[in-house]
Amino acid sequence: MRRLSALALALALPFAASAADYKVGPGSTLGFSGKFQGQQFDGSFGKFDAAISYDPANLATAKFDVTVDVATAKTGDNDRDNALPGSDFFDAAKYRQAHYVTTGFSKDAKGNVIANGNLTLHGVTKPVQLKVVFNPNAGGARLSVTGTLNRLDFGVGSGEYKDTSTIANEVLVNGSLNLLPK
Repeated sequence: MRRLSALALALALPFAASAADYKVGPGSTLGFSGKFQGQQFDGSFGKFDAAISYDPANLATAKFDVTVDVATAKTGDNDRDNALPGSDFFDAAKYRQAHYVTTGFSKDAKGNVIANGNLTLHGVTKPVQLKVVFNPNAGGARLSVTGTLNRLDFGVGSGEYKDTSTIANEVLVNGSLNLLPK
């Protein structure tokens, strides 16, 4: 009997140590918010993909790998939408994608899960932290992330657009992903 229990435990351990793998499902959004002349604006990216491996009970095995097509940024304002992919902002002709990869996960003082990772945007790689909320549901999960970054740290906004009194430096990033099992 002990041998059977030991065998069952040995077989189960490799499965317990791995996170569930997910793909992005319909209805998922990846967005951002900023301020222009003191007024908030919201935007989103029309094309992005993410490979998510996550188990809230075992954060050591979790990983996010997200790729964003920056040329698909839309805010609902034609002037801004035409400017964002240009060389003064994302320079999408040269830097078509942004890429975020986690380096680990931790919990803050309030018990919130924090994804620690590196964001490469506009040819610059910097650490970015995202607050994570994970809610499993029938057939998958809902993953929400929020965080802030300073656009000028990544060289987004050159020339007259470096002026933070016109366009705020701080940008809120947010994602709401419907996750489906792979």
